[in-house]
Amino acid sequence: MKGAHRGGCHCGGLRFDVELDLSAGTAKCNCTYCAKSRFWLARVDPGDIRVSGEATEYRGRNPVARHFFCPRCGIHVYDRVDVPNMLGRPYINLSVTCLDNVDVDELIASPVRYGDGLNNAWGSTPKETRHL
Repeated sequence: MKGAHRGGCHCGGLRFDVELDLSAGTAKCNCTYCAKSRFWLARVDPGDIRVSGEATEYRGRNPVARHFFCPRCGIHVYDRVDVPNMLGRPYINLSVTCLDNVDVDELIASPVRYGDGLNNAWGSTPKETRHL
C-alpha cells in the first residue's frame, strides 16, 4: 500500500515528498549509468511526487531518460523517463537510498527486479546481478 515518504539529497538542497509502495518492489539495472552509480530505484507515477529545490539534469545515451541530481552535493535523486518506453507513459525512477528514515526491514523485504539495460533488453534479467 502506498504511504507518504520524504527524502532528498545529502545537503538538503533537493527535496521530495512522494506517495510510494515499497512492497510493490524496487529495481536495479545494468545499463552503464545505473551500474556506475549503483542506482537502486522505485518506479513512481509523476503525479505521486513533489520535488523542491534546485536540480541539475544530465542526459546520457538513452534519449528518454533524464537524470536529476543536486548541483551542490552531487547526489543522484531521481530520473524522469519520457515516452517512448516499454510502459508507454512517463514515469519517475526514485532513488530509494534518498528516502529519509526509511524502515530498513521494509526496504530489504521489497522484491528487487533486475533489468538488462546494457543490452537494451529492459524486460529481461541480466546474466550477472551481484555487482548491482
